[in-house]
Amino acid sequence: MRTLKIPRRSLALAAALAALPTAALVAPAQAATGARAATAAPPVSFVEFPDTALPRDHATRPITVTYRNDSSADRTVAPQLLVESPENGPFLSPASIRIEVLSPGGHWRAIPLGSQTGTLYTRLVPAKTVLHGHQTLTAHYRVTVVGKTPLQGTVEPRVALYR
Repeated sequence: MRTLKIPRRSLALAAALAALPTAALVAPAQAATGARAATAAPPVSFVEFPDTALPRDHATRPITVTYRNDSSADRTVAPQLLVESPENGPFLSPASIRIEVLSPGGHWRAIPLGSQTGTLYTRLVPAKTVLHGHQTLTAHYRVTVVGKTPLQGTVEPRVALYR
């Protein structure tokens, strides 16, 4: 596990998200409670994990993201999946991919995907959590290609780290 500064391919995505009004990033209840400023703070870095190819033939591929806070201090983190289109296209569409996350109650829940210059992504704000010192975060996902034509691309799991 390595910690990196924000990768170049994610810089445009982070800039686009930072330019959005805070109200677009938080639920109305959070905005009403004044949690806007804390919620909209951008990540300071990402921990990236090995990427994997999209599943073929409409199969479902399980992906597990595990991150341990080795510090004794609390750390705000957010797991995220990026789905990268091939460099030469065609760009992937959110309607072509289904990503589900396993809820604490043991049920699979579909996650809406954002799209930016050929990259699909799960949103950071709903996934944000405070990880206490020496605690481990484990998030289980399922990725399925749902379109009729076979697609190419890679799934890149990572964890956003906040101050």
